[in-house]
Order: sequence, then C-alpha cells, then structure tokens
Amino acid sequence: MQPFPSAVSTEESDPFLMCDFFGPSLSHGVETDPDVFPVNWHPHRGMDIATYLIEGRGRHADSMGNRESFDSPGMQWCSVGSGIEHAEAGGTPAGINTTGFQIWINVPSDRKMDDPRYGTVSPSELPVIVSRDANTRIRVLAGEIEGAEGLVRGPFRTVQNILMLDAVFTRAGSTFTHQIAPHFDCVMVYVYNGEVSVNGSRVGTHNIALLDAQTRDSARALSLASDSGSCMVFAGTRLNQPVAWHGPFVMTTQAEIRKVLDEYRRGDFPPCRVPWDYRSLAAFPSDHPARRGAY
Repeated sequence: MQPFPSAVSTEESDPFLMCDFFGPSLSHGVETDPDVFPVNWHPHRGMDIATYLIEGRGRHADSMGNRESFDSPGMQWCSVGSGIEHAEAGGTPAGINTTGFQIWINVPSDRKMDDPRYGTVSPSELPVIVSRDANTRIRVLAGEIEGAEGLVRGPFRTVQNILMLDAVFTRAGSTFTHQIAPHFDCVMVYVYNGEVSVNGSRVGTHNIALLDAQTRDSARALSLASDSGSCMVFAGTRLNQPVAWHGPFVMTTQAEIRKVLDEYRRGDFPPCRVPWDYRSLAAFPSDHPARRGAY
C-alpha cells in the first residue's frame, strides 16, 4: 500500500515524498549469508529515508560501513545527502511477520549534497507517550511533541522540519488530541489498521486523510479517536521547490538527475564511502563491530 504519492500527489504531500506500507509478510527464516539481503544493494541521493518496523526484525548495510539489526517497534534512518548505497531485510526469524513502512522526506535543494548520516533506533530508544488512561500510545518517530513530562523528540533526524507519529489505540473510546504547530502547512493521517476518526470523519484501513493545514484557526487542532485502530500522523513544512525524481534519486532539476546518473554509471557513486568493499563483511576491518559479532 502506498498512501502517497499514489493517493496524495507529491505537490499535496510536500515535503513528504513517499510512504510504502508493507506486510504482514511471514518470514521463512533469517538470512545466514551476511552479504545477502532480500532488498538488494541500491543507491539514493537527495532525501531522508526511514524504514520503520512494527513487526519483525530489521537488518541494514550501507556504503558508510554500517551493519545493523534492530527489533520492532524500531527503525533505521538515513539522511542520504550526496548519496549512499544500502541493502535491507532478512533479519526476521521464521514464523514471525514483518510489517512496516518505508518513508521518504524531501530536503531543501541546498542540502541535497550534505554528507550522509545514519541512525538505528531500538524499541527502548523509541519515545512513547502514553495517555493517562493508558488506552492510547503515541510513538514519536520524528519531530517534537509535548508529553506529560516535557518536550519529547523523535530519533529520526530529518533535514526538513517535520512531525511523524504512530498512534495506537487499544480500547473503545481511546482518543488523542494535538494542536498542529503554525509552521506545519501539510498534515496527513494514514490509517493502517482498523478505523480511526480524524476530526470527526471516519477513515478506514489503508485510507489517508489530507487535512486543510493552510488555515490558522481552530481547524488546526488534530483530534483522533478509535476503539482499536492505528494510524500514522505526518506534519511538515512545505518546501515549495521543484521535484526532479528518477527512481532512487530526488533532486530539483533534470540536470542534477543526469549528473548523478553519470556518476553512478562511471562508478563514482557514492562520493562519501568507506575505503573498503562495504558489500563484503570479510573486507571490513577486523575491529569493526560487525566483525566482532555485534551485527
């Protein structure tokens, strides 16, 4: 399922580029070859990316020399900047489902050639806000939101200012209310399980609500309610810049797209990478955590 850009256009979802919901997919076992990944090696330039799992175990390798695994709910994220190559999946044990999201966020044109950054987030590192009646759990993936004990900041460090939440409702009458910040002029709610009331309108499974966030009045209050549903909340500040999109590359001009394609064909991509063969674990330095069994 792809709520955007399939259901909501790139212009309407700005700065959010893509959200893919995948699963549940039953695993047949953990991949035993450290250099084999079901989602094989592929490049990216010009966006921020998160793989967020609500079921299963994540597994990731990239051209910066990262080799990480993480349990769910958790995620790995990349601010890919000038470019990375990475590969994913193959970490979920047999008989367990893998379910989650891949989410892309655009970045300002003058930040697309930044050096890449990476992070892995375990369940214990993922902030959760629990309602007073314990019937609603809000996982804070990116951005800032006020909790009972102060400001809570999500671990996904995006370039563009956004808020990204996973709201899980566990009992009849569960609710969540949040005042959208004035600088967020794009707000979407994607229901991935059950049914959720979004500002009084029922939204069913695999449907997305695009809110009118251009106003500055009481309509900016986000009110969610559900008996047992779950939804993702996306809020961000629009970039209002051209989007030149070619597969895994997102730039602002076609000339920039041609440039990165030329780099990739010549073997000059990515420009920032480790000096060893990052696709082969055997080539990693002997003192690397991945070689010591930490991966």
